[in-house]
Amino acid sequence: MFGNWLKTSILMAGIIALFGIVGAAIGGRSGMLLALLLGGGMNLFSYWFSDKMVLRMYDAQEVDAATSPYLYNMIAGLARNAGLPMPRVYIINEQQPNAFATGRNPDHAAVAATTGILQMLTERELRGVMAHELAHVRHRDILISTISATLAGAISALANFAMFFGGRDENGRPANPLVGILVALLAPLAASLIQMAISRAREYEADRGGAEICGDPDALADALQKIDYYARGIPMPAAEAHPETGQMMIMNPLSGGGIAGLFSTHPPTEERIRRLRALARA
Repeated sequence: MFGNWLKTSILMAGIIALFGIVGAAIGGRSGMLLALLLGGGMNLFSYWFSDKMVLRMYDAQEVDAATSPYLYNMIAGLARNAGLPMPRVYIINEQQPNAFATGRNPDHAAVAATTGILQMLTERELRGVMAHELAHVRHRDILISTISATLAGAISALANFAMFFGGRDENGRPANPLVGILVALLAPLAASLIQMAISRAREYEADRGGAEICGDPDALADALQKIDYYARGIPMPAAEAHPETGQMMIMNPLSGGGIAGLFSTHPPTEERIRRLRALARA
């Protein structure tokens, strides 16, 4: 666990440094400082409002013990196992089997599940999935993913600005236009790769934590196998409209095979299942 946190910290430092580099390419030292201030402001906004924005994107409906006793009571029991406050619970009217967690900290967390996943998984498998999402809450991955996604998006915006409007050096003179082009091409790619590496590291840790919370690694492995098989053939319009939210799901709703798999925000499902099976044997 410590190794994953160290890796995540290094990657987060890398994406923040990249943000400063892009700012420096646009306006020298002043540009770097302005870029970092902009990133800080964006993260502050995301910290307070990202959960409401994401839930609204997916038209998620909040439920309670009266309106959805099956899901609500299941999550209440898992939250007690995890030593967490009871999160808000939402259902999304989507046929693709998927789930995610959001919120700025464990006291202000929410978990959401699609109608597809509720219909497709057994109770045992669903417990594994929701335990995985609560592990994200316990590890505060929802904050890490929000920061990395916000900075990656801001880097892309700044890089496009650098390409179209050019940059300035410390003395206010126009910078080499080739630098702006290189920044515009390479910075967003580098930011996306760092973001993907952060997300993959946190998914492995959430799988392990979820198996611990529900006490059944095989249940989560079975659920991942089933979700991976069915999700590929069932589109998710809300995710297609907001691809930046894909990293939040237990399975990337837009993931594909081949070269696309190299740029997925989630680790290969086969490797996740292999690790869970090994954990069950241990």
